[in-house]
Amino acid sequence: MRDYHIKENVISESECDRLIEFFSLDNIKRSRAGARNLMSLPAISELALDRRLIAITELVYGKTLIPYKATLFEKSGKANWLVAWHQDTALPLETDIVDIGWGPLSKKQGINFVHAPTWALSKILALRIHLDASTSSNGPLRIIPGSHSQRLLTDAEFDRARKGKPEIECLVGKGGVIAMSPLILHASSKAVNDEPRRVLHIEYAVSLQIESGIRLAIA
Repeated sequence: MRDYHIKENVISESECDRLIEFFSLDNIKRSRAGARNLMSLPAISELALDRRLIAITELVYGKTLIPYKATLFEKSGKANWLVAWHQDTALPLETDIVDIGWGPLSKKQGINFVHAPTWALSKILALRIHLDASTSSNGPLRIIPGSHSQRLLTDAEFDRARKGKPEIECLVGKGGVIAMSPLILHASSKAVNDEPRRVLHIEYAVSLQIESGIRLAIA
């Protein structure tokens, strides 16, 4: 699996505008920073299975993947935040698990999220659909290529993974998609203008059944 891949012009601008309008509806439970647990919405679950997106999972991962989680991130002048360097290591699970390499556990809107070991996270790929253009001014994603080999646990491990490595600013046009391993080190700065940066983040897995007794929840 590649650590990341950028593909422009995957979703049309009109489709992006319709999604932005959809997320403004009163029946979408939102915070200032976006919305969680969107795979229960037919419009989002259908988009996640769109052939254009599935083709990207096949290109980057080497096989067809299954969507299980969708989140809207919305950064703007009114909701502007900095994200420090990190990996995305929590997976939504149907049940709690007590096993070596798993944990800790947290609950978000009634769903168990458990931090997963490297072997489980290696079965995951995220697609970030840009509903707005991502520019140097509106807090774009930044990544450290090649930093996805393992889950990092300590500050020292994070420091070693970043030391002397190039940092890439991922600038993507409206309708473009970034495919990325959840283990790649990534961050984003605060926006320096009021241009919105809305991203629909959809996560895919090789199978919902990660291992015997461990099944991903739909979130």
